[in-house]
Amino acid sequence: MTTHTSTQPSKELETFDNPMPERDYTIRIDVPEFTCLCPKTGQPDFAELTIEYVADKLCVELKSLKLYVWSYRDEGAFHEAVTNRILDDLVAATQPRFMRLIADFNVRGGIYTKVVCEHRNPDWQPPTPVSLP
Repeated sequence: MTTHTSTQPSKELETFDNPMPERDYTIRIDVPEFTCLCPKTGQPDFAELTIEYVADKLCVELKSLKLYVWSYRDEGAFHEAVTNRILDDLVAATQPRFMRLIADFNVRGGIYTKVVCEHRNPDWQPPTPVSLP
């Protein structure tokens, strides 16, 4: 684990050791204030990001995630491209068993966009859901 004290935007995602690597459990992170720029108009785009993942050996450190998300504020990107790029960066940093990223963009031109992308480690088998009476 590295120590990062910056309060500036950064593309560096830091990690820490998963405290329970022997157990499948879901980590859900809501990021309600994601912003980037429309690559056509330069106008700001706003989205809520939802990250859901089953960690393997590493978890993403939240302050570094905050600075990472902040780094997109002045970048132009299509919704589909930026969502997939963020997922790729998170997967590269953490190597999870499973990760899903949902980017729910605010209305633009009367159209709402929601992009959902996933990564699954091919060696991971999800547990069977439990159904209680």
